[in-house]
Amino acid sequence: MSTIVLEAETRKDMGKGASRRLRRLENKVPAVLYGGDKKPQSIHLLHNKVIKALESESIYSSVFDLHVDGKVEHVILKDLQRHPYKPVIMHMDLQRVGAKDVLVIHIPLHFINEQTSKGVKAGGIISHTMNQVEVRCQAKNLPEFIEVDMAEVEMNDVLHLSDLKLPKGAQLTIDVKDGSHDLPVVSIHAPKVAVVEEEVAAPAASEETETEVAPEENEEKGAE
Repeated sequence: MSTIVLEAETRKDMGKGASRRLRRLENKVPAVLYGGDKKPQSIHLLHNKVIKALESESIYSSVFDLHVDGKVEHVILKDLQRHPYKPVIMHMDLQRVGAKDVLVIHIPLHFINEQTSKGVKAGGIISHTMNQVEVRCQAKNLPEFIEVDMAEVEMNDVLHLSDLKLPKGAQLTIDVKDGSHDLPVVSIHAPKVAVVEEEVAAPAASEETETEVAPEENEEKGAE
């Protein structure tokens, strides 16, 4: 479970106009809290606190505490709406979760020992095909990230989904047993060297241009 804690209050005024006033005049983010055996609840949060929390990668893939009017709820961030060009959060969807609830969520991959891997030491370069995977697990077992250790990966090696070491209780939503969906995650290959063909210029034949000069005719005009 994440160490993130956010404070929220019940929102009484509804509608687009009320949400607009919250954002513009009170610097707050309108949100909805739903799930569990409770009714959906309209709430709002301080915008600067939300922005600060969003700096942490874990908020997108873990359970965290939400204090609503002093009561603690365990939630996950289900949806987030941003302004198209301003640094403003327009709306949030938060879902209540219980410890035994089974969640399907994207978990980020953390690649470690990249620069000290055997392949990189041999002059290879790392190519990432994925930076997150979708897993299914109970909320209490939800990992903030999955580590991918690159230490023993050699030149021309490819790690696939089946090579990932998932935490206890977590499983991929993709079936990789038959191999057809066992997609590549990361690989190390030799860098591509661009072959530059030198154009050998053939010696240009010197063309001598002969300029014909017409001889001047001296006409002597005799006086008759």
